[in-house]
Amino acid sequence: MEKIEKGNNGAPIGQSPLPMLQGSRDEDDMPAVRTAEPLARLVPMALCVAALVVMLKNSETNDFGSLSYSDLGAFRYLVHANGICAGYSLLSAIIAAMPRRFTMSQAWTFFFLDQVLTYLILAAGAVAAEVLYLEQKGDLAITWSAACGTFAGFCHKATVSVIITFVAVACYAVLSLVSSYKLFSKYDAPVTYPTTKGIEIPAVFHI
Repeated sequence: MEKIEKGNNGAPIGQSPLPMLQGSRDEDDMPAVRTAEPLARLVPMALCVAALVVMLKNSETNDFGSLSYSDLGAFRYLVHANGICAGYSLLSAIIAAMPRRFTMSQAWTFFFLDQVLTYLILAAGAVAAEVLYLEQKGDLAITWSAACGTFAGFCHKATVSVIITFVAVACYAVLSLVSSYKLFSKYDAPVTYPTTKGIEIPAVFHI
């Protein structure tokens, strides 16, 4: 019977060890991890809902006129982005809390969507912050007059919403790191095998 030599990870020599999953690193047998992840995913949901509600109620009317979040496209985008992220956070928390084995397809899905949602909410916060800066300082080059002196309450609520959004961005960044670790820790690291061929060193001639 032919003897098959195996490497340190149990894979036959000559075969790639990457497809082999590491059962020893499986978090499914750790109740604390399965409880912590759904709770961690609910935190940005609460933040997104808070930022969403603050911005939705952001309107002001005075002797100079009226101003609402819906008048500015950046603030509308912020509302939609926070709504999408809140819905995703709730759904992902429910899936993560289900008492079933964490599959590779689920790991890849969480990894991909966590990355997408992080950049989505980051873009929304950045655009809203830029518009808020213009509302406070104005820009004569683009004929954008400062409005916060007239609509101070509107700018205050917008500032609160943007700050909460950036806190949610930080939470999503952490979740992206966690989902990346959970995915790639399921693969063995590449194994290098010693070579039997010697290294030939060219002769050096001195003149």
